[in-house]
Amino acid sequence: MSTLKENLGKRIQEIRKSKNLTQEKLAEIIGIDTPNLSNIERGKRFVSAETLEKIIKSLDVREKDLFDFEHLKSKDDLINSINTILNESDINEIEYYYRMMNLYRESL
Repeated sequence: MSTLKENLGKRIQEIRKSKNLTQEKLAEIIGIDTPNLSNIERGKRFVSAETLEKIIKSLDVREKDLFDFEHLKSKDDLINSINTILNESDINEIEYYYRMMNLYRESL
């Protein structure tokens, strides 16, 4: 199970990349050195409140979006969630999920 600082670091990295920013560029914008940002993104160092505010502003995100880790679930967590959904579904829903999964896999 990931820690808060690991999840926050992954989320910062994910948003930074979606904005086409390098670590070097974001570090420059928020006024820290690149190794420091790297440590934050890898969950090795927790970000200070001041730096967190700069990251939020620089990435142009809402605070709550930075702490949205739902999609960062582990493979085992995802399998458990899928199994729960399937166990609570009727056969028509299961067939629907199966078709959607196959369509998605074919599109890759």
